[in-house]
Amino acid sequence: MALDRPLIFLGPPAAGKGTQAKRIAERYQVPHLSTGDMLRDAIAGGTELGRLAKPVMERGSLVPDDLVMGMVEERLSRPDCARGFVFDGFPRTVPQAEALDEILCRRGFGRPLVLELRVAREILLRRVAGRRMCTVDGEISNVYEAPPRVAEICDRDGGKLVQRPDDRADVVEERLLAYERQTRPLEQYYSSRGLLEVVDGTASADDVTRALVNIIDRVQGRDGHL
Repeated sequence: MALDRPLIFLGPPAAGKGTQAKRIAERYQVPHLSTGDMLRDAIAGGTELGRLAKPVMERGSLVPDDLVMGMVEERLSRPDCARGFVFDGFPRTVPQAEALDEILCRRGFGRPLVLELRVAREILLRRVAGRRMCTVDGEISNVYEAPPRVAEICDRDGGKLVQRPDDRADVVEERLLAYERQTRPLEQYYSSRGLLEVVDGTASADDVTRALVNIIDRVQGRDGHL
């Protein structure tokens, strides 16, 4: 089943957006779009965008909108987005949301369905402290919630598990503050337009997925399309 409108996942760092966005994208067979992954790929590839974005991301700050929106519009122009797509943690500010609305309108996509994962601050901090990235495939795991069989080694492919620079405690505090200042207003922006659905992100990953699928299918049935 394709998606005729974009899905947008909102939530603070470590709310589970990446995991759930990937699961939903796989279920509906549409692209999973993470601006964070796009930017990290640009940094790893040594592109001009990567060079400009690297110091900003390492401080835990937001990359300038002109860079991000240009990257997003280029990605949406690719053929695989024609059947729908899932945004993971984007947009992050009201100006980005307004710019995205213009892009979606210009390219003929429908209004988005926005799915917010809500998680208490103390749970977020624990999740981030244990979060690790595999150096082989880039998958994210948590050493507290699912300890690897061998410390700091990925069970799937034997890659080393490392902490991302933007998951350091000092950077995480800045990211949470930035979320409250800049991203939290998106709740009102999308809610006032009838586009926001809220899910308890503290449930198990499988329960969260089921809740999200139920919402998507319900909205699809209500609208006749999603």
